[in-house]
Amino acid sequence: MTARCPATHLLACALLILAPTLYGEITLPRILASNMVLQRDQPVPVWGWGDPGEIVTISYGGQTARATTRGDRIWEATLPPMPFSARGRSLTIQGTNKIELRNVLVGEVWICSGQSNMEWRISQSMNAQAEAAAADFPLIRIFDVPGRHVSPVPERTVPGGTWQPCTPESIRNFSAVGYHFGRRIHKELKVPVGLIGSNWGGTRIEPWIPPAGLLSVAELAAIAERTATYTPETKLGGGDPAAIYNAMVHPLTPFAMRGAIWYQGESNGAEGRSYYHKKHALVNGWRTAFRNDQLAFYWVQLANFRQPNPDPAGGDGWARIREAQTQALDIPHTGMAVITDIGAANDIHPRNKQDVGKRLAQWALHQTYGRKDLVPSGPLYKGFKIEGSTIRVSFDHVGSGLMVGRKEGLRPVEEVKDANLQHFAVADADMNWHWANATIDGDTILLRSDKVPRPEAVRYAFSMNPRTANLYNREGLPASPFRTDTWRGPTEELIWHPLTEGTPPSSIPGAGSEISFTNKRKESVHIYWMAYGGGTKRYATLQPGETHTQTTFSKAYWLITDTREVPLGYFMSTEKIGIAVIPEQ
Repeated sequence: MTARCPATHLLACALLILAPTLYGEITLPRILASNMVLQRDQPVPVWGWGDPGEIVTISYGGQTARATTRGDRIWEATLPPMPFSARGRSLTIQGTNKIELRNVLVGEVWICSGQSNMEWRISQSMNAQAEAAAADFPLIRIFDVPGRHVSPVPERTVPGGTWQPCTPESIRNFSAVGYHFGRRIHKELKVPVGLIGSNWGGTRIEPWIPPAGLLSVAELAAIAERTATYTPETKLGGGDPAAIYNAMVHPLTPFAMRGAIWYQGESNGAEGRSYYHKKHALVNGWRTAFRNDQLAFYWVQLANFRQPNPDPAGGDGWARIREAQTQALDIPHTGMAVITDIGAANDIHPRNKQDVGKRLAQWALHQTYGRKDLVPSGPLYKGFKIEGSTIRVSFDHVGSGLMVGRKEGLRPVEEVKDANLQHFAVADADMNWHWANATIDGDTILLRSDKVPRPEAVRYAFSMNPRTANLYNREGLPASPFRTDTWRGPTEELIWHPLTEGTPPSSIPGAGSEISFTNKRKESVHIYWMAYGGGTKRYATLQPGETHTQTTFSKAYWLITDTREVPLGYFMSTEKIGIAVIPEQ
């Protein structure tokens, strides 16, 4: 006989029927799912939601862990470190209900993140059809965070995504850099590999940085203060600090993983030292979020792009952000893939993602996995010595020797015998730059120029598109661009344009530059950047007499207001370092 509910009790009956779903059932974040890979040799957190006081038991591979659901309905247990396992087994979570995750492996897990060049798919890349057809690796598993999402506060789970074995069908729309990195790790180590993609084309680094990361770097205090004002009702976009992290990275934490690979920077391309600070904040923040202070972090230095610059001084475009990316190697357990030999003047998305992934994996294999027989990088600038009319430059990661090389397509780098090294410049004490004759002398480079009898400084490939740069080690890895000087370059006093009504024009993208504001008023002012296509973005607040230096583009407009947001005037930056003096009222 079927039980009936009186009409007056329909709501109560409905709640009784739904109670296991509304209150009693344990649930999981999407990142914990069938077909996933657990990180080997590390404690493995497993977490989810349930009723306060509910006991949850996790079992996998003979290991068991228990947790009690807290008052905030969150439970978390930790499985002990496990060796790799290529045998798919079930992981069970038992509470009021039982969840079984099938075909779970143990191996190496990496997150692959950044903007469009990390997002770039196998199907869009070089040799796409052949690469996809050969991508039958059941022990490589992929998880892609779908869509583009922001949040003012940390989200509990991502809005979609499933773990999938790597097949010719599943890999087509996954990160090409991530796949080529993971494939090499899998082939070299012969263990399962899990790859988590979380990317958003065209994004700056700031929205990927957790608030804790911003707080860890004193130079970013103003940005950290801004994130501290967020509430669940705050409206954010894809360019706001921490906004993407909260929605597309935090929900993955604290999933155990070995490390991260990162390809981003084009949208911060006008920056220099400021990007160095932001890279520190990113790494610090992610290591805190994933509870791993040794989380490996390997990034891609920006490729060559745009038309070459014939000026030996260089310094245009992405020269300074590449320098910042190199300087950030002072963070422990990090590395950088140099790719200034595979870009294209007319395409911001190099189609050769194979070499990008391989060079990232080179770092991981050497540094994270202890393959000391592998040289992790091409030559990185170490130091210089003036020897009369010449300068001698030394390098780290020389490997088995230096050579003049040539890179074409997917072919390995070839040595070019009897060829000259290109794209080296030297300068005298007055900062007069000239192209230099460069020769390999053992593990060093010897430089001279008849036009510079007393050289003081060296620059190599220090421009937006150093396409002729051809210094490699014999392992076939390119030298990173560098400079030995810290000269700021020429300055220009910018014109102050008073405003009585209206606003300045929107900024126009141009060459990378710098602007230094000084507040001569007797009250504080706000500095706003006039964004491309309209709108404003506040960058700083200056107290009376205070100075603020900011990376910029030429033809960028900077609005100055008082603290009541009343417009006072504006500056337009140029290709020179701008001196912007805000006059007394």
